[in-house]
Amino acid sequence: MTFRLRISLFILFDTCILFSSIILSHYLVEGDVTLSSPTANFTLVLLLTHYALTYRSKLYKKAWEYASIGELLSIFKVVSISIIIAALVQQVFFHLSNYRFFTVTWLMNLIFIGGTRFSWRLFQENFLINEKNKRRTLIVGAGSAGMMVARQIRKNNKADLLPVGFIDDDLKKRNLDILGIPVIGGTANLEEMVSRNKIENIVIAIPSLSKKELNKIFMECAKTRAKTQVLPMLEDLMVGKVSVNHFRDVQVEDLLGREQVELDIQSISGYIKDKVVLVTGAGGSIGSEICRQISLFEPAKLILLGHGENSIFSINMELRDSFKNTNIEYIPVIADIQDSRKMRDVMATYLPDVVYHAAAHKHVPLMESNPEEAIKNNVIGTMNTAQAASYNGVKTFVMISSDKAVNPTSVMGATKRLAEMIIQQMDKESLTRFVTVRFGNVLGSRGSVIPLFKNQIKKGGPITVTHPDMVRYFMTIPEATRLVLQAGALARGGEIFILDMGDPVKIVDLAKNLINLSGNSIEEIGIEYTGIRPGEKIFEELLKDDELTEEQIYPNIYIGKSSTIFSQEIEELLSIYANLNQDEVRKRIVDLANKKGTTVSQFPILI
Repeated sequence: MTFRLRISLFILFDTCILFSSIILSHYLVEGDVTLSSPTANFTLVLLLTHYALTYRSKLYKKAWEYASIGELLSIFKVVSISIIIAALVQQVFFHLSNYRFFTVTWLMNLIFIGGTRFSWRLFQENFLINEKNKRRTLIVGAGSAGMMVARQIRKNNKADLLPVGFIDDDLKKRNLDILGIPVIGGTANLEEMVSRNKIENIVIAIPSLSKKELNKIFMECAKTRAKTQVLPMLEDLMVGKVSVNHFRDVQVEDLLGREQVELDIQSISGYIKDKVVLVTGAGGSIGSEICRQISLFEPAKLILLGHGENSIFSINMELRDSFKNTNIEYIPVIADIQDSRKMRDVMATYLPDVVYHAAAHKHVPLMESNPEEAIKNNVIGTMNTAQAASYNGVKTFVMISSDKAVNPTSVMGATKRLAEMIIQQMDKESLTRFVTVRFGNVLGSRGSVIPLFKNQIKKGGPITVTHPDMVRYFMTIPEATRLVLQAGALARGGEIFILDMGDPVKIVDLAKNLINLSGNSIEEIGIEYTGIRPGEKIFEELLKDDELTEEQIYPNIYIGKSSTIFSQEIEELLSIYANLNQDEVRKRIVDLANKKGTTVSQFPILI
């Protein structure tokens, strides 16, 4: 129906209503339906006034299927003012004042106009909703957000959800009906309510809860077989950016049971804005997010350095589009950090103020099979990058390491530990501030276990877990990148920065919760234990015993003190590894990374 046709039908409809109400009122007051000349004039003024006020109030533009108290008040004002104006005209020009007639007419108009408008909403909500093939849904939270969710679900006939009950811990709401939907219990008996009411879907609609409180609800939901979803941002729902079709599935961040660490990224602006910044590994999951975060502070130039042309092309195009209204100059550079000459040339050409070194081989099993490649990239590549930065006067150099570098049992972890030693030694002999940042497992990064689990669930299982006792620290990609940027701002030189990530998470519990919250059962998907892979540990530490310190340089950021650096031994290993077989290389790397003792030798500064 076109807008003009809609307006025409409304005018015709209101004309019929007004004439009917006047005739009925005249009959009720006077006892007949014959309208006198003054009454006819009253009717004409009432019609014209009603149309004018309705147009001014935009009542003909209202979507009456969403009518509420606001629309009812608008109708009340239009009907009341139009009656008053018509009555005043009759009093002034005809000196007639039949207050009983005016009052009854006002009441009839209010009932007929308001009733017909709101009847469409009632009809739609009670008769047009198709309950067949809809998933019975329980809404956790009977507050304003929960009511908004319930209202949207019921109005959206295309949604495959049917709200059958609320769960709320407020005892005052217990056993009440909200929008015709009962509040059937609290979170403590959620499992029982799901079973009793044959619930297939749970929507959590309490945006004000902390992560810890939300995690408790997730754990209760995980005891059921219902699929659990979370309300989008409330403001997005209110302004229409998202709808009931955009309830998001539970993400692994929700299962960590802690708030994401928010760092003071404003303090970073001073050493990034209008500066030249270089990021190695800029096409990777961490490197690309670092580039996005850096761009918020508007550096003069951002050099995107990486070995993979497709990933560098992708992040370059993304940043140019996202920050096209800034003066940032993005410079993509295809380079291999193993090429020392190329790294010298890049540093000399662009003279960066800050370098973030995110390029590395990170996959533990693959590095066990290719230890020589781990040495080339993680050790030699780091040395090349660090020496080129030092020679060209870079002010701050931040290297990204891993918790696997602590008491390493894997080639990957051992090479990252040797890279840390190189960075700490470089800081002692260079004017550049060299620092290291250690991560736990980064959610959503390439090689992370979470995308693997989700993909396995999508395929119907089973989920593969290496060991039932395997535990890991987890952080999100935004947390990881903020830590990197904050470390650069706090760097004095030589530090190892570690983020307080709360308690470690048991991998098998993470897998079980993801299965349950996806609406499946553990029996349907299944969990298989594949055994610990080469180089893996049951538990990852964040600091070695000789690195432990109580120093907290910033909320949630700790510093590990420097431990022994084996510069001479690293140089010796780099000179002979190419002549060793893989087993010998693997053993030499891990032994050296775990060696205890002292040494005073230094790395040569590149000149």
